[in-house]
This record gives sequence, C-alpha cells and structure tokens, in this order.
Amino acid sequence: MRATLEYLQLVRRLQHLARSYRLDALIAVLAIQAIVVVAVSRDSPDAPQRTLWFCLPAIAVMVLPLFARRRFPFGAPAAYWLVAAGASFVDGRLIPFAGGVYILGMATAFLLGNLREAVRAWLGGAIVVGGAVIIIYNLPAHSAAEQLFIPLVFGISWLAGYALRERSQQAEAAEVRAAQAEREREAAARIAVAEERARIARELHDVVAHAVSVMVLQVGAVRHKLPQALEEDREALGHVEQAGRTALAEMRRLLGAIRPDGDEAELAPQPGLDGLDSLLDEVERAGLPARLHVEGEPFPLPRALDLSAYRIAQEGLTNALKHARATSADVVVRYRPEGIEVEVADDGSGPAASDGLGHGLVGIRERVKIYGGEMSAGAAPGGGFVLNARLPLDGRRAG
Repeated sequence: MRATLEYLQLVRRLQHLARSYRLDALIAVLAIQAIVVVAVSRDSPDAPQRTLWFCLPAIAVMVLPLFARRRFPFGAPAAYWLVAAGASFVDGRLIPFAGGVYILGMATAFLLGNLREAVRAWLGGAIVVGGAVIIIYNLPAHSAAEQLFIPLVFGISWLAGYALRERSQQAEAAEVRAAQAEREREAAARIAVAEERARIARELHDVVAHAVSVMVLQVGAVRHKLPQALEEDREALGHVEQAGRTALAEMRRLLGAIRPDGDEAELAPQPGLDGLDSLLDEVERAGLPARLHVEGEPFPLPRALDLSAYRIAQEGLTNALKHARATSADVVVRYRPEGIEVEVADDGSGPAASDGLGHGLVGIRERVKIYGGEMSAGAAPGGGFVLNARLPLDGRRAG
C-alpha cells in the first residue's frame, strides 16, 4: 500500500514537471535539432558559410535566453530576435538553414504578442517583423516573395498571441466585474437586512410602548381608587406607575435614535390582519385585483405577531404588483392552533425560485426568523409565484 502511494505521488510530481516545463523541453529539442542539422549538413549547397565555431555558439546564444522567459517575458524572446538578426549579418544562411530555429521564431513571436502590457507587445511585434525582414534580406539570392511572405508568417504568429492576450484580458475583466457585482449584491443584501431589522425594531418598540402605556394607565386608575387605609399599596403602585412612565420615556428616546434622519414618527396605529380588506382595496386601485381567503376560525393574535402577518401579506402583494407583472392575486390566511399561516399567490412571471436576496423577501425572511417560523417562495406548479410564511404562536420553530 505504501509503495503504491509513493508511486502515485511520483507520477503526480512527474505530471506537474511535464506541465510546467514542456515548453522548455520543446525549446531544447528544437535547439538540438538546429545544431545537429547545421553540424551534419556542411556539404549542402545552402549550408552556412561560416565555421561551426561560429554557427553552433550563435544558435546556443540565440536560444539560451528563452529559458529565462518567465523572469524576463519581454527581454528573453526579444533577445532571440536581436541575436538572430545580428547573426544574419555575419552569415545570412545560418538562420534560414536551421529548421528548428524557424519554429522557435514563431513561438517567440507568439510570446511577444501575448505580453500583458500593450506597449511591450507592440514593440515586440516591431522587433519580430523587423528581425524577419533583416534575416531574409541578408539571405543570399532571396526572392521578393520570401521578403514579403516570411515576415508576414511571423507577424501572424505575433497577432495570434496578441488576440489571445486580448481575449484573456476580456475574460479577466469579466471575472472582475462579476466579483464586483457579487460584492455589491452582498453589500446591498446586508444593507437591506439591516434596514428591515431597524424597521421591525421600530414597529416592535411601538407595540411594546403601547402595551406599557396601557399598563401605566391601568395602574394609575387602580391607585386612585384605593382607599386611604391602603396607603402602602397606593405608594407601591405609585412606584410602579413612575417606573412605567420612565420606561416609556426611555423607549421614546430609543425610537428616536433608531429612526432614520428625516423620518417623522408614525401617528397612525400599526395595522393588523383586520386591515387586509383595506390593503386589498388599495392594491386593486393600483391595478392588481386581489382576493382574500380566510381558513379556520379567526382568533386574537399577539399584537406584534398580528403586525408581522400583515406586513408579510403587504410585501407579497407589493412584489406581485411591481415585479411579477401579474393580473390577479390571492391572499390566504390560515388560522391554526399552533399559529398563523399567510400565503400570497399570483399569476405573474415572478422568479422561478427565491434566492433570498430580493429586498422584499429579505424583509419577510427577517420577520419570520424573529418568531422561529418558516418561509418558502418560488414558482407555482401551474405558473405564477407563491409566497408562504408560517408564524408559530409560542415562538418555537414551526413544524
């Protein structure tokens, strides 16, 4: 077993080396091929005229910089062409005679075109075309077609590298834009959650403040009705009344602190499910006919729970009116022993599934989370969009 693991690790390392240095291996093979061709073909009529003591070192000096291309992505391939052009002045037949050098020239032209910096890429293109023109010009008995066609071939290789660079940069720019859009989307979702939580907090503070105010008034009424013989009880109730008034004052200051600048205090009482008929009338006047269905026997709900159920129905109808392009909607309120269920269904073209990032759904999700309830939103089997929220009475998670 251990031997197998060691073998697999060795194979992975070899594969990694092969992927990392395959171009280096190709450069070495082509350089060796060029040296061998020049060395064994001295009797050819097209062979270089200079001795091997010049030709072989010239090929080596021309190719060696390519192994440093990772550190010098511009200098290494540019040096290849500069050395090749310089060598052609000494022996014009050397570069065209070595076939491997021709292939390496195309590869270096591609590398120069693929440089990230546009200025260097264009400068590299000028070096490639200029070097090719010089090399062919120094070739004895060259034709006009060679003088035009061969530099054009290397220019096309450079152009292929440049086109790939443009495509890579466009892909990277698209990734950056997508990442930026994702960050903005997440930031917008966090802001929406924070705003909705602040709104819920204000509403709950209003509900609690109203309840405390009623308690204070009732305590005051009881205190005034007690006879003088129960002076100690009157005094105790007076302390309770004072504590309640102090709590109300602190709550008003807290509400002022969490209310956004410029927002006035709401003077109208907070709505509940008994206000759904008015809400549906408003939605219908806005252009969306809506019907209300009540299942089960209605019973009084805690004030905060009643308000949240109303807000959920309100938000569902608002989404159907603004975003779903619906022509009708239905609101179903189900009274169950364990809690209340609110469902809003429309026949529009809403999202196929909820991702929880729409601001309206964020608000509903936050309200449901407070009461340990459950929420679902998505496309209906027969078309349209359905929002369903279940709020338990005891605050435990709905089953």
